[in-house]
Amino acid sequence: MALQFAALNANSYYLHFSLPELLMKFLSPLGLVLGCALGLSACSDKNDTAQTAATPATITVYSERVEHLIKPLFDQFTAETGVPIRFITDGAGPLIARLENEGEATPADMLITVDAGNLWQAADKGLLRPIESPILEANVPAHLQASGNEWFGLSARARTIVYSTERVEPEELSTYEALGDPKWEGRLCLRTSKKVYNQSLVATMINTLGAEQTESIVKSWVANLATDPYSNDTVALEAVIAGQCDLAVVNTYYFGRMQKENPNIPLAVFWPNQNDRGVHVNISGAGITKHAKNPEAAQKLLEWLSGEEAQYRFAEANEEYPVNPKVKPSPLVQAWGEFKADLVNVEAAGHLQAEAVKLMDRAGYR
Repeated sequence: MALQFAALNANSYYLHFSLPELLMKFLSPLGLVLGCALGLSACSDKNDTAQTAATPATITVYSERVEHLIKPLFDQFTAETGVPIRFITDGAGPLIARLENEGEATPADMLITVDAGNLWQAADKGLLRPIESPILEANVPAHLQASGNEWFGLSARARTIVYSTERVEPEELSTYEALGDPKWEGRLCLRTSKKVYNQSLVATMINTLGAEQTESIVKSWVANLATDPYSNDTVALEAVIAGQCDLAVVNTYYFGRMQKENPNIPLAVFWPNQNDRGVHVNISGAGITKHAKNPEAAQKLLEWLSGEEAQYRFAEANEEYPVNPKVKPSPLVQAWGEFKADLVNVEAAGHLQAEAVKLMDRAGYR
């Protein structure tokens, strides 16, 4: 009707208005419409703001730890806090490269990897930020966290000796170094040196024993190999069971997985170096990314993961050890017995990794 009144009335007569009257007649309804529209927009903005404030920002996690080990914990955290978690899983190398390539644009708030060497690399590349947290300091021992607080351990695993209970007596075993004794010639199995777990073991040995002595030890291991190094720890353990070798150096959770499936498996754990430095221990851990969009919530998640309930679940899911000293491991892991752990800071696995790789190559360990 607003468009018709300026031309014709109901009787087809023209209506006559002065210019001010015409403007008032025309603009008043328009002003009302615009006012309503602006009012609705303002109301909509307020509603959007309220809705945004009511919905917590999502935490994005890049994780080398696989989905079935982390998703149940993330789901529990979300149920308790209302904070949603989005995660992407991949190998440490691709995830670290992705963070580098994305730079400030990365959506990642947290990085989880399964070896201290990988966490050290991420921190060394400037991809992680320092974390100030009394909770994490209280829950994670000093040797299982970065000296600069860029990352913290969340679970621990020992890289130890597993032997055939049918062909080896535990009294025959003593240290990592003694695996090079002539009595073990043709009886030792190892995983490839290309895997970070062995690189970290050798790196911590360099830290404690020096490069010259460590290289001599690694050469003696190579001389005693029953076969070429295997692609993974599970295959090495299967080789011991099959009689291809009598003992292997593996991460404890690989043994735990096999023992859980078959409690009568003819293998047992031996804790080396109990009269000196102790067993090599490494971690699965996490840090908050430098360009995190939601760092406060990411820190809350990291602190929550270091707490007692989450610690048990985080470790038990993979037959590992909690890093929180207040938390005991699962009954299966406890049954392996207590041991003295090497307390060298696991950072050594990172800053000596390149030297360890070169040393193993020189020693013929492939």
